[in-house]
Amino acid sequence: MTLLEQAKDIIIVQESARLFFARSINGVTIKDIAQAVGVGEATVYRRYKTKYNLVLAVANYFQNKIVGDYFQIDPSENGLKRLERFYGAFLKIFQEQPDYFKFIKEFDAFVINSDDDEMDQYGEGILHFRDLFLEAYEAGLKDKTVRPVLEVENFYFATTHALMELCKKLAGDSIIPQDKALDRSGEIKVLIETILYRLK
Repeated sequence: MTLLEQAKDIIIVQESARLFFARSINGVTIKDIAQAVGVGEATVYRRYKTKYNLVLAVANYFQNKIVGDYFQIDPSENGLKRLERFYGAFLKIFQEQPDYFKFIKEFDAFVINSDDDEMDQYGEGILHFRDLFLEAYEAGLKDKTVRPVLEVENFYFATTHALMELCKKLAGDSIIPQDKALDRSGEIKVLIETILYRLK
């Protein structure tokens, strides 16, 4: 792939993301994306074949961006501090990029019945977050800032799934009157503090 083709791919993915954020995944067509980028539909299809492939490309783009922007954890810090930063990244993303959680909610629904190699690759990328957690947790056990938990992998998945689902719900539109009165960031902080309390 030439540099020009790579640059065009980045523009297509970024413009797709912008449109998905503004309208929703299902509310955007390949034609909409092609028009926004200033290319023909055939150009988008030639590169991505289907809308599904393009949505996956956007999800992978955001996954890499989120890791780079929010999950740079300093290995010189003690284990507990690293875990505080790890879980705190969810709150920071929620405050700075709430549309990311809206996109992930739609993405989950869009790919729910998918079973292919590209989805497997996306899943492998998600395991990077688990590795960051485990490194911090092991460091915390070693420096005695963290106490052991039973079934650490289950602890990781339960806590991160709870945080992701809470962030996705709170990033969405208000459904009932109480939703409008909530301190959304405050709810996420309470969950993070609860998780960290168990680890301290």
